[in-house]
Amino acid sequence: MTTRPVLANTGAMSQFIGAFEVTSKLSGQIYQCRFSHMWNGIATRHSDTIDTKFFVDGQAHVVGLAHTAFVKFREKARRDLTDREASFIAAEYLRERFEEEDVRPLYDVLKPKSFASSRRSASSRNH
Repeated sequence: MTTRPVLANTGAMSQFIGAFEVTSKLSGQIYQCRFSHMWNGIATRHSDTIDTKFFVDGQAHVVGLAHTAFVKFREKARRDLTDREASFIAAEYLRERFEEEDVRPLYDVLKPKSFASSRRSASSRNH
């Protein structure tokens, strides 16, 4: 059976992703980003998402990843996405948004296609 690399859930959740910087392509502004944690969005926002929280220059930003994308990933990869992998996807999405200066406190990533493309980018950079 073929296996694929997996980013295992080891260590504290807040350590899944190291601090990172994002430079705006528009203004050159540099944003300091730090991953905090993730949780099920249904519990707090009644949203069908896994929410991931980041602090960007000290301000909280949430990236909500659609549950439907997790299901599609499982169907295609024949395994579940780890929390660590999901946090990398959210970080990649956040990075893309801040590079374009699309700055807001909440992002809902509802389309599995966007989720999949961010997953590929995060995987290629971290393996």
